Amino acid sequence: AVVSTQSTGDAIALDRVEEACDSGKTADLAAVVLQEGLAHVCLVRQSMTMTRAKIEMPIPRKRRGSCTNHDKAMLRFFEAVGVAMVRHLDFSIVKCVLVASPGFVKDKLMEYVLSTEHSQFRAIQENKSQFVLCHSSSGHKHAVSEILSDNNIASKLSDTKAAGEVQALADFYTMLKNEPARAFYGPLQCLAANEQEAIDTLMVTDSLFRSSDLPTRKRYVQLVEDVKGYGGTVHIFSSLHVSGEKLALLTGVAALLRFPMPELEDMAVDSSSDED
Repeated sequence: AVVSTQSTGDAIALDRVEEACDSGKTADLAAVVLQEGLAHVCLVRQSMTMTRAKIEMPIPRKRRGSCTNHDKAMLRFFEAVGVAMVRHLDFSIVKCVLVASPGFVKDKLMEYVLSTEHSQFRAIQENKSQFVLCHSSSGHKHAVSEILSDNNIASKLSDTKAAGEVQALADFYTMLKNEPARAFYGPLQCLAANEQEAIDTLMVTDSLFRSSDLPTRKRYVQLVEDVKGYGGTVHIFSSLHVSGEKLALLTGVAALLRFPMPELEDMAVDSSSDED
């Protein structure tokens, strides 16, 4: 058990600990890699891949003139993989499932779970649009890294958490260009917008919660809790991710507002002139 004795930053720190302890609550990308008789059902986060189920079954070889035993064994295998997916994938959290294999094993798996009338596969059938089929060299766990490194797959993961942060930052730049009175960065501007409950989307780098300055940590923890409290969206960017590096160039905190606050532009000028 992990026990925290610090009161400051508890909300953020405990969220991070909980994420690490129960990755199923935050992993919105899953991967199923398989070959005949072997499959791994995994949850994928930015920093790690967790195996949730490993399925191994002996599959008889096809014999000349008869494939009956092989085909029956493959159906049992597909059923076991399908059951594991239903058991370990929470589709209220998982937004994309990569299904990969050599050859057509992946296609036959999806054909089985989508066409069967078993009610146990209803969750898969109702979320079939979230499944993406791709090629892998095997059904071993290391094949997950192989498919994630494929540039062609990246465009199909637009709804995953990392891509969501990238999109939030892109939306910020677009708003800054087209409607600058609704897009601000910097602690003074964001805190002032928060006082009016004006923040629709808050973006913060996780490094701010590790600041050695106690008041700074308290300030950002309270900011996050406030924005969540009145229904705003909060994105905490990893400082190890390229999107977090870009946000750090904007002081590490930025916000999209629900309504224009042109008075914050004057604050930005005043604060910059004060620094001069």
